Amino acid sequence: MTWREPHFVLFASDAALLALWGVAALAAAAFALVMERRRARRITIARIGWMPWTGIFLVCSVIGGALLAVAVPALLQG
Repeated sequence: MTWREPHFVLFASDAALLALWGVAALAAAAFALVMERRRARRITIARIGWMPWTGIFLVCSVIGGALLAVAVPALLQG
């Protein structure tokens, strides 16, 4: 079985690919934010876990914002 890329990804411009990666990074940041809030509301302090959700949120949101800041002007120009 061979993997076929979707049509919109196969012929996408560099700006469109950067925008897709930026949206994916912001989605990961949103997931990390939800998980951090879930950890903060935990009743038993012994079960909070060790994952650095705040750091993951910050890194993903900065990367996603930077990728979108680069991609959006090029997408708007056409």
